[in-house]
Amino acid sequence: MGCGHKDDKASLASSQIASFSHQPHQPPSTPATKEVWKKGGRMFSILLAVHLALLACTLVSSGAFEKIAVHDYDVFFLLTVMMLIVIIWIIFYLVGTSRCPEAILCKDSHAGPIWLRGGLILFAIFSLVMDVFKIGYYSSFYSCLSAIKIIYPIVQAIFVVIQTYFLWISAKDCVHVHLNVTRCGLMLTLTTNLAVWMSAVTDESVHKAHSKLKKNVTEEVFKWLLKAGMRSSSAEECNCNSQICQIFKNGYFWLYPFNIEYSLFASAMVYVMWKNVGRFIDHHSHHIHRLKFRLFRRTFFVGIVLGLIILVSGLGVLVLYEVQVNSSTESSKKSQALTMYYIFNIVCLGLMSLVCIGGSVIYRFDKRDMDRHKNPTRTLDVALLMGAALGQYAISYYSIVAIVASTPRDAISALNLTYALLMIAQHTFQNIFIIEGLHRQPPKEDHKHESHQKDLYGLTFVNINAVSLRMPDSSSTLAPSTASGTEAIHPSELVRSLTAPRKMNWRRKFLREISMFLLLSNIILWIMPAFGARPQFDNDTELNFYGDSMWPAIVDICLPFGIFYRMHAVASLLEVYIVS
Repeated sequence: MGCGHKDDKASLASSQIASFSHQPHQPPSTPATKEVWKKGGRMFSILLAVHLALLACTLVSSGAFEKIAVHDYDVFFLLTVMMLIVIIWIIFYLVGTSRCPEAILCKDSHAGPIWLRGGLILFAIFSLVMDVFKIGYYSSFYSCLSAIKIIYPIVQAIFVVIQTYFLWISAKDCVHVHLNVTRCGLMLTLTTNLAVWMSAVTDESVHKAHSKLKKNVTEEVFKWLLKAGMRSSSAEECNCNSQICQIFKNGYFWLYPFNIEYSLFASAMVYVMWKNVGRFIDHHSHHIHRLKFRLFRRTFFVGIVLGLIILVSGLGVLVLYEVQVNSSTESSKKSQALTMYYIFNIVCLGLMSLVCIGGSVIYRFDKRDMDRHKNPTRTLDVALLMGAALGQYAISYYSIVAIVASTPRDAISALNLTYALLMIAQHTFQNIFIIEGLHRQPPKEDHKHESHQKDLYGLTFVNINAVSLRMPDSSSTLAPSTASGTEAIHPSELVRSLTAPRKMNWRRKFLREISMFLLLSNIILWIMPAFGARPQFDNDTELNFYGDSMWPAIVDICLPFGIFYRMHAVASLLEVYIVS
């Protein structure tokens, strides 16, 4: 990324720096020279991303079946090449922007908030552990495997490290040099993350299908079924008899959910960067709210306590479900596990729905203004919430049709129907609550109070008695500061502002309690399906109605979106909590 050449037929840097040099202390407002045909550059990068995504999707889906002459190492080869190209481009971007002072003229304060980047780092750490387990597993029998099986996790680990560092320091960038190259590089990065996500989802689904098949049939029948049509990893043909090999194998499959979430988090952050390429931000209308995250202040602890109870109870239900369903062949224990699972989720979803309705009612009394400024991050959050919810909507409606049309109906079917209906209601009410919370401006009381103190004194400690003694009579006021534009303030009002504790009204307190309860509840509702509690595969109603091939395909396609919805809702609820 050299500083001399600028694309898109516009010398953006020279004109902008010339205009900014006359007002060095003022942020950029409306650019004098706009980019020529901004939509054309975006269109080209989108077309590139679409073609790469379709190619990756074709290979991944084709490699899921043995009859198609596409193997898993073909998929790994494509993903490895894509990740290597992205690594080279990220290094090129970081070096180029660091050498060009005019490369990044402004930053988007809403992009890449600290809690989103913190979540990205958390998932990146678990993804690295997964890659270590993969390397250890495939190294146990490298003699009978293709070399790409070992190269792929090594390259993926390097990719995760470099991309995480890139997003940590560059998530807020509004780049103004080499616009088309930057857009294409970001779209390539986004497509690579989506391709890795598709591959991970497919591998996890195939692994769970093999595990369930192994539990129900003998070893000879299992091998015959693999040859008949189901994909078997090339590692299945090698012997993994040692204990350390089994630990590596089970370990990296248990860590797949974290890698899946990492890819989706990175894709969302890269998309916001892509939207901000060539963007100029008017800081007079683009308000920056510096909010402090205080978890254990100004709260009744009701939401945290109830959320922790739900979280711990859900973990217990998950353990019992895994033991009784996956480790036992008795139908009675399976029915007990399903009943326990459905009852817990019905209670949890019912409480969450009522809480969301209550939060929406409280918003009716909230006097804060709506934030109508342009915000690509918020727009993406809303789109992801609405889009990811479609996956769980689809599963729920398929279940409702199967339960209503099937006979006979038992207690588990009734619980399943209630669970499906509450799942639709909870997603709907929660989306309404989150979207309305994201569009609310932060409260103004705190800002007024802080500016009140800082503008008048700027002192760390104030002796209230001394201030009171030096105050003039109540009929007079402090002289206004015409230079700084500070309004005149009555002395008694000043003393009250210094001595009175900062109060939070009941609406904000209730909204914080609701946000924290929903946040913890969404965490357990993400953990349960992500780590194996999937009644859609264990309930016979849908399997008998749609068949053994159609229903698993529906769940495999839609469930990853439902799992991602929960984790994205956690990040959005954390933002709602901080803004409240």
